[in-house]
This record gives sequence, structure tokens and C-alpha cells, in this order.
Amino acid sequence: MAVDYTVIVVYLAGMLAMGWWGMRRAKSKSEFLVAGRRLGPAMYSGTMAAIVLGGASTIGGVGLGYKYGLSGAWMVFTIGLGLLALSVFFSARIARLKVYTVSEMLDLRYGGRAGVISGVVMWAYTLMLAVTSTIAYATIFDVLFDLNRTVAIVLGGSIVVAYSTLGGMWSITLTDMVQFVVKTIGVLLLLLPIAVVKAGGFSEMKAKLPTSYFDPLGIGGETIFTYVLIYTFGMLIGQDIWQRVFTARSDRVARHGGTVAGTYCLVYALAGAVIGTAAKVLYPNLGSADDAFATIVKDELPVGVRGLVLAAALAAVMSTSSGALIACATVANNDIWSRLRGAVRRADEEHDEVKGNRAFILVMGVAVIATAIALNDVVEALTVAYNLLVGGLLVPILGGLLWKRGTAPGALASVIVGGLAVIGLMAGYGILANEPVYYGLLSSLVAYVAVSLATRPTDEAVLTVWRERLAGRSPELASEPVPAHQ
Repeated sequence: MAVDYTVIVVYLAGMLAMGWWGMRRAKSKSEFLVAGRRLGPAMYSGTMAAIVLGGASTIGGVGLGYKYGLSGAWMVFTIGLGLLALSVFFSARIARLKVYTVSEMLDLRYGGRAGVISGVVMWAYTLMLAVTSTIAYATIFDVLFDLNRTVAIVLGGSIVVAYSTLGGMWSITLTDMVQFVVKTIGVLLLLLPIAVVKAGGFSEMKAKLPTSYFDPLGIGGETIFTYVLIYTFGMLIGQDIWQRVFTARSDRVARHGGTVAGTYCLVYALAGAVIGTAAKVLYPNLGSADDAFATIVKDELPVGVRGLVLAAALAAVMSTSSGALIACATVANNDIWSRLRGAVRRADEEHDEVKGNRAFILVMGVAVIATAIALNDVVEALTVAYNLLVGGLLVPILGGLLWKRGTAPGALASVIVGGLAVIGLMAGYGILANEPVYYGLLSSLVAYVAVSLATRPTDEAVLTVWRERLAGRSPELASEPVPAHQ
């Protein structure tokens, strides 16, 4: 394993070096939080693909392939569909808003009333997303170094917190590009063909497995529908995703670069399912489907290649973890803390805000590591995160983009009713049940429409500023005060 260890250590050292280099570039708030809004097509596509394809998409995607066959691709496939929908229909408008957070977009659209509550919901989502990625370090480092779970989480989490704190989005962008290349080589170009060959080719796989393993809908229609609700719609509104859209240097880059990244996700989804199917042939009696990735890597790959593929898994986890971490810290600082203390941020204060945002990343990083150590179930944590996000924020965000009659009271009612409904239904039906997101989303929609129609339309001055910003004709930052609806 000496060669494999060397590959991993060099990779981890490279991540820290990227963080140090990024620190030299992050001199303003815009540079630190959204990479100066300067990313071109290649970097934008790579970093966007890196953040959405994390440990759940890699280790979990292979596990679903092990359990269900080719239809196990649906979870990651719906993530790709969501990214495609975001890129084609919404990314250009989002990029032109020149905001830093989803809650700032809601304030801009509705007149300054939805920020703190929506910020709390988004903060909870990004925190749990970062936690689930951090928990995954335990699996990878256990395979690599046979480390204790807590030590593995602290080690992996500390590296991500270090480079994210140093350089913010610039560091994360640079590391994500490296991680994107490593994932492409490790998973698509090495693990996929080797796994298929080791399993005897597709003809041997079909001969040894039930026909359901090759049924595109074998995982079940209801499961696919739930994936669409949670992951496809979740891609449309997550702060971690929007913050990457904000890094694009133009709306054209956001649209076309995101389309390339979404297409890459569809390929990655199928690759994971095929690898999992091959693992089922090779190891039909694994104790847990999620062990399929680590087992096939450890037992079937040659020295050196094994280290690179494990580095690819580590890259997948780190890219999502760092993206969720900076999103969590940005929301905590910009949407919650600064609003609660009544601070009004001005454009000329941006340089000074780098230190504050850096401190928030460090604090949130420590909180993420501590929470990851305390929790065990990744699936439950991820489900809670996406249920809250979709149930509480999907309707007011898409409503604000698509329906002129939506109002601030309607948005607030939607967030509160949808969020409370999801929490109550998860307590009643169970965290992993489908009903919480179904009924939570429906109740959020009903509240939004009913309260919006029952209250005065949004002030025309607010809508004028909104339309100007959507058209890209207003360069001011959304951190400036927004006129409240009277």
C-alpha cells in the first residue's frame, strides 16, 4: 500500500497548497465568497460538477447500483437533471442578480421581509449537507489507513476547513478543478472499465444477475418520483449550488457551463450504477450495499491505481463538503448574524468583511466536524436537509422567479408552513418516509398562493428594482439596503 499512501498524501498536500495560493487572491468579499464572479466556461463546468457529485453520488451511487442494478443510477441522474434545468431555465437570471445568497434574492424580490427565516432554513440545509459529506471521510480513511472513525472525520474535516478558511471560494474553486480531474480519471476512466472487465463483461453480468438489474425502472416509480422532488428541485434552490452560479463571469457561462456539468452528471450516474452492478457479480453477499465501492477498489485494482481511485472518492467528498461549508458560513454571516445585529453593509466595506467571513467558515467548520462525530446515519441527515430545503424554500423561490403576484407575507407563510409541516410529518411518518416532502411541499404551495392573493401586491418600486436586476441593468450589490414593502 506504500504507493497508494503516497498518492493520497500528495493529493492531500496539494489541497492545502491550493488553499494557501487561493488566500493570496481572496482580497475582497466578492473574491472570497464568489471568486470575483470571474470564472470562465472550463472552470465553471468543472467546479459545478465537482460540488454536486459528492460522496453520496460516488459511494452511494455505486451502492444503489449494487442493490438495484442500472436503475440505481436514478438518484444521481435526477441531480444531473436538476442541474440541467437550473442551467437552462434559471441560471442566467440568477447570475445577473449579483447577490451572494438565496435569502438576498428573496429580500430583493419581496422587499426585505423574508431574510432571517429563510436564512435559518437554508443554514440548516447547508449544515446538514456539510455534515453528511464529512461523515463519509470515516469510510474512506478506514479503507486507506484503518483509522478510528472520529480520527478520520477530524483529519478529513480539518483539511477541508483549512483550505476553505484560507482562500474562500478561490481555494475551493482551485481544489474543485483538481478534484474534478481526479474523479474523471479515477472513476470514469479507470474504475468503470476495470470493474466491468473483472465481472466478465456485460454478457456475464446479465447471465449472473436477475433481469430486474437491467430494468431502467427497477428501483420503482415512487422512488424515482421522490428523487425528482428532493434532488432535482433541490438543485434549483440550494445555496451551495447558487453560490457557484454567482461565480460565473457572465450569464452565458452560467447557462452553457452548467449544461455541460449537468450532462457530465448523467454520465457519472450511469457509471456508478454499472460499477455497482459489476460489484454485485464479484461480491454477491456484502453486508452493506455501501461497502461495494470500497470493496471493489481494495480487492480488484492494482497498486497505484487503487490510490488514485481512493483519491477520487476523497475528492468527491471534499468538493461537496467544502462547497456546503462555505455556503453554510455565508448564510450564517450574511443572512442571520448581520441581520440580527442590524448591520448595514456597504460596498466600500467589502475588504474588511473577508476577515469576518473567514472566521465564520472556521466556526462553522468546527461545528460541522463536531456534529459529524455525533451522528452516524448519513442517509437520515441528508434526507432531513433536503426535506427542509424543498418543503420550506422551493415554492417562495420559484414563485418569486415565475409569479409576479407573489408577496412577502405569502413567501413568509410558505416558508413557515412548509418547514413546520415537513418537521411534523417527519416526526409522525419517520425521517425516511416520502410523505413529509409530498405534503410539506403541497402545504407550502397552498400557503403561498392563498396568502399572496389575500394581501396587497408587492410594491411596484420593489418590483422595478427586481426587474432591472434580472435584466442585468443594475450593477449594485444586493448587500445594499432594499426598500421594504409598506
